[in-house]
Amino acid sequence: MLKRLCRLPSKLPRIQSDDRLILMVAGVMVGIASGLAALALNRSLEAMMELVHHLKDYPWAFVLPGIGAAVSAIYLDYVMKEGAGHGVPEVIYAVSRYGGLLRLRSSVSRLISSCLTIGSGGSAGPEAPVVMSGAAIGSNIAKLFNLNDRQRVTLVGCGAAGAISSIFNAPIAGLVFVLEVVLGEWSTVNIVPIAIAAVAGTEVSRFFNGNQIAFSHTGFDIGVADTVAAAGLGLATALFSILLTRALRSMNGVSSGVKLPKWGRAAIGGCLVGLLGLIFPDVQGEGYHAIREMIVGAYNGAFQVAAIAIFAKILATSLTLGWGGSGGIFAPSLVVGSFTGLAFYRGVTVLWPSIPLVGEGCFALLGMAGLISGILQAPLTGIFLIVQITGGYEVILPLIVVSAVSTTITHYFEPASFYMKDLVDRGQLLRPGTDARVLNDLSLGELIEKDCLSVTPHMTLREFVEVIKRSTRNYFPVEDPGTGDFLGMVDLDRVRPYLFDTIMYDAVVVEQIMDRDVATIAYGDELAEVLQTMDGQGLFSMPLVVNRRFVGMISKATLLDKYRKELMVQTTDNP
Repeated sequence: MLKRLCRLPSKLPRIQSDDRLILMVAGVMVGIASGLAALALNRSLEAMMELVHHLKDYPWAFVLPGIGAAVSAIYLDYVMKEGAGHGVPEVIYAVSRYGGLLRLRSSVSRLISSCLTIGSGGSAGPEAPVVMSGAAIGSNIAKLFNLNDRQRVTLVGCGAAGAISSIFNAPIAGLVFVLEVVLGEWSTVNIVPIAIAAVAGTEVSRFFNGNQIAFSHTGFDIGVADTVAAAGLGLATALFSILLTRALRSMNGVSSGVKLPKWGRAAIGGCLVGLLGLIFPDVQGEGYHAIREMIVGAYNGAFQVAAIAIFAKILATSLTLGWGGSGGIFAPSLVVGSFTGLAFYRGVTVLWPSIPLVGEGCFALLGMAGLISGILQAPLTGIFLIVQITGGYEVILPLIVVSAVSTTITHYFEPASFYMKDLVDRGQLLRPGTDARVLNDLSLGELIEKDCLSVTPHMTLREFVEVIKRSTRNYFPVEDPGTGDFLGMVDLDRVRPYLFDTIMYDAVVVEQIMDRDVATIAYGDELAEVLQTMDGQGLFSMPLVVNRRFVGMISKATLLDKYRKELMVQTTDNP
C-alpha cells in the first residue's frame, strides 16, 4: 500500500499534461456555466414578459418594443462598446480569424440586451445571444487554463453547445449545431468534449426545469403521402428561408441610411413592431406559444390568416433585428416554419382533400425543420433540433426530406447561409483545413529567412563573386551603403553568363546587373496574396522590406513546407 502511495505523485504530472483530459474537464465546466447563462436568460425573459404583459392594455403599449430596443442599443453601444449583431456570426468570425478569442464582457452583454429587446415585445430569439455568451465563457476559461488556439476553439464550441442544449433541452442538437455551423469541422478532438459540454448544459436545464420537451405532442402515424408531401413543403420553406434572409439584409441596409443614432433607429423598428403586433399579436416576442398551438392542432386561424402571419413574422423580425434590436433568428425561423407548415397542410387538403395526410401539427413541425435547415443551411441541425424539441422521432423520414430539399434549394439561390453571408463577402470565413485558413494561421515571422548576404550597387563583379562563394543563396539584396535603403535584387540565375567571363569582372558593377523593379512583401500582407504573386510572376522568393530596409527573404519552398505542417495540425486528431 505504501509503495502505491509513493508512486502516486509520479503519475499526477502525466494526468495533468493529458490534453484530452483537460479538455473534457474544462468542457464540463464550460457546459455548466453556459447552461446557467441560458437558464438566467430564460428566467429573465419570463420576468420581463410578465412585467410587460400588465402594460399591454394601455393605448401607448405599442411603444414598449421601441423602448426595449432603444435601451438595448444604448446598453450595447455606450456601456459595452459592442455592436448589435446576431451573436453567432461574431463567434464564427472569432473562431476563423482569432483562434476563438472573445472578450469576457460578451458573456453578459448579449444576455441583457436580448432580454430587453425580446422581453419588451421585439421579434427575435434568445438562442444566438446565449451562444455568444457560452462561447465567450469557453474562450475565457481556455485563457484561464492557458490553452492553445486549437483547444480554445474547442472550448468555444463547448460553450455554444452547452447553451443551445440547455435552452432547448436538446444535447444532440447542441452538439450538431456547433460542429455543423459554428466550427465547421468534425473530429474526435472536438466531438468528445463538446458532447460532454452539451450533456452538462442539458443537465443544468433539467435540474432546474425538469425533463420537459419544449413542444410536446401526441404521436403521428406517418404514411407515404406525408413523406412525399414533405418534398413540397421543403420547396415552400426554402422560399421563405430566402425571403427571411433577404428581408433582414434589406432592412439593415434601409436602416443604415437613416441619419439617426443607433438607439433611435432601434426605437423606430421596435415601435413599428408594436404597431404590427396590434393586428398580429403572434409576431411579438419569441412566439413559442403560437408554435405550441399549431403542433397540437389548436390554432384557430384560417388558411389566409396563417399565410399572412408568415409575412407578418418576417416583417416583424426584419424590423427588430434590421433596425438595431438584439437577438437571434432561431425562434423567428421556428415560428415562420410552423406557420408555413400549417398553411401548406391546409392548402393541400383544400386542393386535394382525398390525400391522406397525417395532420397539421405534423406539418407545422416539419416546417420548423425546413426553415432552420434552409436559413442556416445546416440540415442535420434542422433534423436533430426538431426531433429533440418535439420528441417527434416517428417523423424522421419526412424530416430528412424537408430538410434536404430546403437546404439544397436555398443554397442554390443563397450560396452562403444567413450567419456566414457577410463573412464570406468580406473574405473572413476561414474553415479549418481550407487553403485560406491554413495560410491565415501562418505568420510572416516564422517564414523569414535572414541568412542573405547583401551587396552594394558600386561593388564590382569580382567582389560580387567573392560574396557568392560565401553564400548558399541565389538572391542577393542590394542596399545603399550610406542609408541602408533597399534598392533591388540580384538574381544569380539571370547574371550567370557574366560569371564565366573573367574579362567582365572589373568592367561590370552590381548596379548594372541588379533588378530594381522587384515585387516586395511588407508586414501585414496576406500570405494568400503573397503566394498568388509568386505564382503569377513565376517567383520562388520575395524580399520582405520594412521602412525601405531589407529584412529577409520569403521563399515559396519554406512557405509550402510550413503550409503542409500547419495543414497536418488542423486535420489530425491531436489537441
